[in-house]
Amino acid sequence: MKLAINLALSFAMLAFCMWLVWPGPAERIELADAFGRLEWAEFAPYLFAWIGLQIVVHICRSLRWNHLLAPLGVKVPTGPLIAISSVGFMMILALPARLGEFVRPGLLRRRGISASAALGTVAVERIVDGLLISLLVFSAFFSLRGPDAPGWMMPTAYAALGLFAMALVFLVFAMWRPEATVRFCLKMSLLPKLAPRIASIIESKMLEMIRGFAVLRDRKNLAAFLVWSLVYWTANGLGVWLLARGFHLPLSLVGGFAVMGLVAVGISLPNSPGLVGQYQWLTLLGLSLYLTGVMDQSSALHAPALAYAIAQHLMQVVWYVGMGALGIASPWVSFSDLRSARKTGGEKSDTIPPPVSPHEGDPRPEVISGLRTRPETDR
Repeated sequence: MKLAINLALSFAMLAFCMWLVWPGPAERIELADAFGRLEWAEFAPYLFAWIGLQIVVHICRSLRWNHLLAPLGVKVPTGPLIAISSVGFMMILALPARLGEFVRPGLLRRRGISASAALGTVAVERIVDGLLISLLVFSAFFSLRGPDAPGWMMPTAYAALGLFAMALVFLVFAMWRPEATVRFCLKMSLLPKLAPRIASIIESKMLEMIRGFAVLRDRKNLAAFLVWSLVYWTANGLGVWLLARGFHLPLSLVGGFAVMGLVAVGISLPNSPGLVGQYQWLTLLGLSLYLTGVMDQSSALHAPALAYAIAQHLMQVVWYVGMGALGIASPWVSFSDLRSARKTGGEKSDTIPPPVSPHEGDPRPEVISGLRTRPETDR
């Protein structure tokens, strides 16, 4: 039922956003003219700079995951980590309703860590990212407040910041009192009364997932994760700003980061398949705060702004699909791994224990299918 609701919301978001941004006959002509006015000699430097920043974004976004896995006694070598992350990022983009978030944890299940615990690290990643971006959006919007500011601006900033702050508080409390937190959540769902067996299975999964929050107690790895994240989001914001300049949009640097932040917060909702329509509309909405007339189809800025939003989305799709394809072509991810990545069901299949070392108590880490784990005594 929950999956059906998420899918319905996702496709409803697709229909709504496509209706918002779909150009009429006259706008399509202006859109074609906006693309036609781009000259390769002028646009190429911005494009290559964007690609360079995208490489930084991809590496930082992939490698920082190791700092969330480290408190669980897991370290993934660079090659497998980038391959697994690339496939996971592609599936987040491709699948509706955020279903792609389950792929990365699922791909680690056969390499010595339960998918539930790995999913817990992804939850921390998403909530910390959301809080960082919400702080950025709040700061940018707060500087724009005034009588001429749109009515949706500050409520959006407060809502995003409050939502992710509460989510972080929940993570901390769950890590502090895992059993009490899980019992409370199950009690609110009424599952223990309606389906006791299912409730028992969910309880064990949730307790295992909370293990993935362990980085919140590990100052060293949490600090390293935050540094990687700040570099990642800084490079991302610079890419948004540079590409806008390549389309001759007079967007300020702060405006570029604000647009990035609004898009990032917006796609945290049930996303449309491939973010089609949703990405373009959120980009236009962010641009409208800094460039007057962007949302007005009769404005001279509307067509270049929409062309920029379409191009940026298309480049993101090409990038993540291409990197995901390379990940699948690598020795560390296969189609069979991908097909089974979301099978987090039975307890027996959720965790495949690593092989026993022939030298019991050997302090050296074991390497399992390209993934390095610490011995059980070190965990």
